[in-house]
Amino acid sequence: MKFHLFPEDKVHYKWDNSLEPAIRVSPGDVVVYELREVSDGQITPQSTADVLSRLDWDRLYPLAGPTYIEGAEPGDALEVEILDIHAKGWGWSAIIPGFGLLEEFSEPRLKIWDLSPGDHTYFREDIRIPLDPFCGTMGVAPLEEGKHPVMPPGRHGGNMDLRHLTRGSRLLLPVWVEGALFSLGDGHAAQGDGEVCVTAIEAPLHVSLRFRLRKKMGLLAPRIITPGPLTRRYDEAGYYVTMGIAPDLMEASRRAVKEMVEYLSEEHQMEPWEAYMLCSIVVDLKITEVVDKPNWIVSAYLPRSIFLEKTG
Repeated sequence: MKFHLFPEDKVHYKWDNSLEPAIRVSPGDVVVYELREVSDGQITPQSTADVLSRLDWDRLYPLAGPTYIEGAEPGDALEVEILDIHAKGWGWSAIIPGFGLLEEFSEPRLKIWDLSPGDHTYFREDIRIPLDPFCGTMGVAPLEEGKHPVMPPGRHGGNMDLRHLTRGSRLLLPVWVEGALFSLGDGHAAQGDGEVCVTAIEAPLHVSLRFRLRKKMGLLAPRIITPGPLTRRYDEAGYYVTMGIAPDLMEASRRAVKEMVEYLSEEHQMEPWEAYMLCSIVVDLKITEVVDKPNWIVSAYLPRSIFLEKTG
């Protein structure tokens, strides 16, 4: 087993199986990555919401990679074990008009987060958010040739925004090309399942990974193995849950989030845009029911433990 420091200047902005590897490692090796935040430095701790209208979208999603794993062949599974991961001091969240689950928020908003306490941050003085960092994007090179955008996920993994890829988890990725050509980025310090406003707490991360191969496993899509409970940092005070009921899962999701935005705005004296942003950071969307047609149910789970004062 060897330890490798991934070169910080080696990033790419598209999935492309013709890219030359930035580093080559063997199964069992550990690689340490210092990841840029998703805007690639366009947003800084001094930024205001004005920057959102000037973003160069071709520079979003700087991925560290590709990492070539010796012996990886199509049909194998690449096992990625997350040994260590933490945020590096600050982060940001935004509402960007035209993106996200709810269309009624038409004014750009930006929040800069102080992550220096290390294991938590504050939305405001009475709302404490545990940090549970993970990479929103982890994947291997796709089978299809050419340049492919990072944002949509696929059978190669990619921009899955799977919040349970935290320390101790293992990700299994189907290998489609020789060497797998693994890349990662899009660091998040905290996020609810759904990332409903299209941003989490976006942050630069320090990440340490161990790579292994499972030969001829034949996966068709990624899988994940977690080391324990999924939401242990939120569960102690229970949840407040709203429901969306509709004949379409997307519409049911919208209705559940709208109900939660209304609750937060009224019960916790927030502006609607603040409530929407908070939903993206801490609220988990869950598919409650999909078998009783014609209506499906999506529920939005708000952890009550984030509120430092007792709530209803």
